[in-house]
Amino acid sequence: MKIILMSMPDVAPVIIHEMAIHIANLGLASIGGNIDDVHDVYIIDLVRKRSNVKKYIVSMLNKLKPDIVGLSAMSWQYDTCIKIMALVKKIMPDVKIMLGGYHATLMYKEIGKSKESRFIDFIIRGEGEEACRRLVNALSGKDNLEDIPSLSFKSNGKFIHNPKGGLLDLSKLKLPIRDKRRLTRGYHIMNMKIEAMETSRGCTRSCNFCSIRHMYGKSFRTFSISRVLADIDYIYYKLKTKWIFITDDNLVLDTDRVMELCDAIIAKKYENLILVVQADCISMSKNEQMVKKMAQAGFKSVFLGIENVSAKNLKVAKKGNIVEASKRAVYLCHKYDIMIIGGLVLGFPDDDENSLIENFEFFNSLNIDAAYCQLLTPYPKTGIRESLMEQGLVTNPFDYKKYNGMWANVRTRHLEANELQYLFWYHKQNVLGWWKPSPLVSRDGKLWTSIWKCSFKPVAKYFLDRKIRKLGWERLYKEDVKHLEKMNLFEDLEEMGI
Repeated sequence: MKIILMSMPDVAPVIIHEMAIHIANLGLASIGGNIDDVHDVYIIDLVRKRSNVKKYIVSMLNKLKPDIVGLSAMSWQYDTCIKIMALVKKIMPDVKIMLGGYHATLMYKEIGKSKESRFIDFIIRGEGEEACRRLVNALSGKDNLEDIPSLSFKSNGKFIHNPKGGLLDLSKLKLPIRDKRRLTRGYHIMNMKIEAMETSRGCTRSCNFCSIRHMYGKSFRTFSISRVLADIDYIYYKLKTKWIFITDDNLVLDTDRVMELCDAIIAKKYENLILVVQADCISMSKNEQMVKKMAQAGFKSVFLGIENVSAKNLKVAKKGNIVEASKRAVYLCHKYDIMIIGGLVLGFPDDDENSLIENFEFFNSLNIDAAYCQLLTPYPKTGIRESLMEQGLVTNPFDYKKYNGMWANVRTRHLEANELQYLFWYHKQNVLGWWKPSPLVSRDGKLWTSIWKCSFKPVAKYFLDRKIRKLGWERLYKEDVKHLEKMNLFEDLEEMGI
């Protein structure tokens, strides 16, 4: 059979401009890599085709004539996903459409009863490698739909939801697709090539605003060191790519394994390898030797979920009081020349304007290299959503297109949603301020940081200051909002009328 797997074109430029970072969808690449070799699989990352989504999809459908089209979407990408499913069915009515990813996993029952269910033939819930492999074989007459765990399929026009399957044995998974079967190219971070890989899956922390446990449960599983090295080898030598984003939900939960992994990477003597990873503050703050070893292995950037300076807000998020751990984690990373991207979440029930200012000032005091600032979002099926709904604080319960961390979908006890949205934007500009590349960032990205500091920033600031004098802050804010609203609207897909 011939299969096309597509990720969505929607982006959320929380840190930097939407064109600055495009990374391949690792989940689809892994699913495709584990479909049996007798089938032909192609991967398309529509983030690389944002300017002509419909034209490109129609062209690929007519060229490849697939039997199955698989789509993956986050909640905030699902609106676009519906339009693409409608387009696929219009062009090729007989093609089978399977839907997977976080939103499908969280909302499969609701999706099965929705209007758009007419476009969907199958839903893959949770980890997709084995369910998708077996589904493709079943459509080839070599398996039975009823026997495939975590699969939803139609019978007499209604969805049947098979029981949930167990977690996969990671030792049995093949490497993701990164060869010519991946039809889109040009993955980058600024002016440098970048690839994505994973060394583990899952997280055992209890953050109640996160959806990870719906995908993996409260678990942590690791790939073998040899498998990780084989993946790095392919990216580094075959693809000639030295920047690697490790997508692990929380790499550092097993500190002994991190040390072992780092030793193995160091022994390979990769030149100028740059690894970017996500980690929790507590583990990083308590293990200086691990942080040092990570730096030696090529870990140049770590995303830390600092989240908030308020102990009360951290308790609401079930993070624990990690403020001191955050300070220590940032200190240790900077001590060993690791850049910090700090995660900040605002819009908790008791937040007022001073709370927003306090958090931005706290980030400035930490000398964070880059801030990942989001508004609290009531993602489907999360504990924080349930709590906020009970308190009547969710102002946008169902327009998931705005569930990307950039929109106020909640109010606080002191601020209405529109006030929260504006003040978040305003104080981010005036308190957090313009990005200031640290000496570490400047050293590792001489070209683009020089362009930023010496050219783009002064020019942009000059014109912004003129605009502020002419329009004022509120009108400038409205212009930014219009830009956000248009960012993930694809006019050619809007013609579908869905």
